[in-house]
Amino acid sequence: MTTVIFVHGTGIREREYNETFEIIEQKIHAQRPDIKVSPCLWGVLGAKFNDNRASVPLEDATLALSQREEDADIVLWGQLYRDPLYELRLLSLKPIEAGNPFGDEPGDVLQFRVASLTPTSQLQAKLQEAGIAEVFEPAREDVIHSEPYHQALLTVSESDLSEYYPPIARAILAQAMFISEQQEKFPPILIDAQLRDDVVELLTLALTEAELGLGGWLLKPLVGLALPMGTNYVRGNRLELTDKISPMPGDILLYQTRGEKIRAFIQQQIAQAEPPVVLIAHSLGGIACVDLLVQQQLSQVELLVTVGSQAPFLYEINALYSLEYGQLLPEHFPQWLNIYDLRDFLSYVGNRIFPERVQDVVVDSKQPFPRSHGAYWTNAKTWEAIIAVLSWVKYSNSSG
Repeated sequence: MTTVIFVHGTGIREREYNETFEIIEQKIHAQRPDIKVSPCLWGVLGAKFNDNRASVPLEDATLALSQREEDADIVLWGQLYRDPLYELRLLSLKPIEAGNPFGDEPGDVLQFRVASLTPTSQLQAKLQEAGIAEVFEPAREDVIHSEPYHQALLTVSESDLSEYYPPIARAILAQAMFISEQQEKFPPILIDAQLRDDVVELLTLALTEAELGLGGWLLKPLVGLALPMGTNYVRGNRLELTDKISPMPGDILLYQTRGEKIRAFIQQQIAQAEPPVVLIAHSLGGIACVDLLVQQQLSQVELLVTVGSQAPFLYEINALYSLEYGQLLPEHFPQWLNIYDLRDFLSYVGNRIFPERVQDVVVDSKQPFPRSHGAYWTNAKTWEAIIAVLSWVKYSNSSG
C-alpha cells in the first residue's frame, strides 16, 4: 500500500493542520481509496516565544504592506479579507439624493430585504459546505448594525438599488470568514475562491431574486482606492501584531539555524510508514523535505510533491542548507512534482533550476496574496497533477 505523508509549512496551528489534512485525505481517497494518508505535524518543534515576548517593544507600530494585482476582483477580496465593510465604506461616499416623500425610501427597502432574509435551501446547503453556516447570522447582524452599512443606506436611490446587493452579500460573507478566523476555525471557504464566489452569488440572488452584477459607480474607484489602501493599513498594539506575523518568519529562521530536529522528525514519520512513500509538502515543509532527501538516501520515498515551496529559490541564491548552488541533485533523489501559483509570491519553479529533475505545474487559486499561499488544497488542478503522479507510483511499484 502506498503511503502519502503530508508535511505542512510555516506558522500553522494544530487545528488548521488537522482541517487541511482532512481536505487532503478526502481528495486523495475520492480517487485512490487504496492509499493511506498519514500526518506529519512538525509544528511542535517550530518557533515559539521562550520569554513571554520580552523582546517585543510595547509601542504602537505601523505595518506597511503594498499589493498590486491586475484582477480587480482579487484586489477587492484582498481588501475585504482585511476589512469586510470596505465596499460599504465606498458606497457611503456617494452623494445623497433627495428622498421620496410619498413612499418608502430605497434604503428602507434594502434594509428590509437584508434583515428579513431567510436563506433558501440551496444557500443553506452551500453555507454548510463552506463551513460558515453557524456564523452566518452573527455576521449578518454585525453588518446591518455597522455604521458604514447605515451610511451606505442613505445613498441608495431607486435607479441604483440593484448595485447594493452584491457588496452587502460580500460584506456578510467576509465578516463570516473574519469571525471564523477569530474563533480559530479554518473552514474550506477561506482558501476556496470558487466556493466563496458561489456563496456570494446565491446570497445575492436570495436578496434580489435576480442575477445582478457590480454597479458601475462602485467599479470605477475600486481598484484606484484599493491599491493605495494596501499600504499602512494596520496600526495597533505591537504584541498583537507580533503574534499575528511572527510564526511564519520565526519558523523559517529557526529552520535555517536549527532545522535538524525538524528533518529528523520527518524522517521518523517516513520510517514508520508503509512503503512506497509519497511526501506532499507545503512551503517550508517542502524545503525541509528537499534537504532531507538530498542528505539521506531514503529508498522508500518514491515521490516528493512540493506545493508553494521556496526550495528552488533558496538553491538559486545559494541558501539551501543541503546543497550549494552548482551542485546537482543526487541520483538517489526521488521524482519531484512542484506545484506553484503565479498569485502566490512564495512559490517558485524548479525545472529551470534542476533541469529534467523537476516537473512544474501551475495552478490559479484566484485568491489574492497571501491567501493564495494556502489555497492549493481545494484547487482541482492541484489534485489532477497529484493523482496523475500517484498513479505512476502505483504502476512503478507493481511493475518493479
